[in-house]
Amino acid sequence: MSAEWQEIGNRLRAYRMGKNLTASDMAEQIGVSRAALYRLEKGELVKIETLAKLAELLEVSLPSLMGVGVEYYRNAVAFFERMRQLEENVVQVLGNFSPMSFLLLSDGYIDHLRTMLLESSGAAGPDQSGFADYVERVLAILKERQSHAARRHPPLVSVVNSQTIEHFLRSGLIGRYDLPPAVMRERRALARREVERLIDIFRKQPIGTQIGIIENFAADQTFQVFEKTDSTFVTVSPYRLGSLPNISAGIAMVTAAPEAVRMFKDSIVDQWQRAHKGESGAKLLEDLLARASS
Repeated sequence: MSAEWQEIGNRLRAYRMGKNLTASDMAEQIGVSRAALYRLEKGELVKIETLAKLAELLEVSLPSLMGVGVEYYRNAVAFFERMRQLEENVVQVLGNFSPMSFLLLSDGYIDHLRTMLLESSGAAGPDQSGFADYVERVLAILKERQSHAARRHPPLVSVVNSQTIEHFLRSGLIGRYDLPPAVMRERRALARREVERLIDIFRKQPIGTQIGIIENFAADQTFQVFEKTDSTFVTVSPYRLGSLPNISAGIAMVTAAPEAVRMFKDSIVDQWQRAHKGESGAKLLEDLLARASS
């Protein structure tokens, strides 16, 4: 089984999950057995005609399914599943995060995220149950990613931005702004706890975790570089998991194009060189905590 076919299988699974289709559903619609579809998701060779049928069913281009050029994801379930796959056996993750890497947030953050996401859907219309189901599917994948990171501790180089962190502190863990004052105070306190946790990470510098904070003008874009033993991928995402989270709007992208990999790695290196680290970064975060409380 080649790495290329394994990645095609991974993309197929991610797109399938994004469409909320079971393997049986998809196999039946293209006229193959469920076992055959599972083997394909595991990286087994398949006829190009079968891939074309799958691409049509999943409403993606054949090049995207095959990983030629750029993979596009308009669904957070599909994209986060693809990220989960990329995090497996990764050698190093480099990232520019807003407000911070999900893998550095507390274990209880997922429950807060659920509350924020459901709050954000308050004016979404009559299909609240459908959105709630979508939220749970997203959270299930995020839990898997969190559990995997806790077991393997993948090497992480993370750059965060002081303005984004300050906004996170002032807004709090909210899904919308029209919440009662007492709730807003509670949510800002929850945000403070997450930043205090980040300060602790800056000071302890756990093995494999490197964090830097840029003052002001860092790129306001969430992207990550996944370095694996045989390939490197870049992901660019519109989805937000902090204040006013978004898992519904925008198009995420994944690519292994050498030019993109080089440019995004260069961006991280440039930011890393200018970033506050260790005790300097911790003190900058403490200043943000004090300013956001005033």
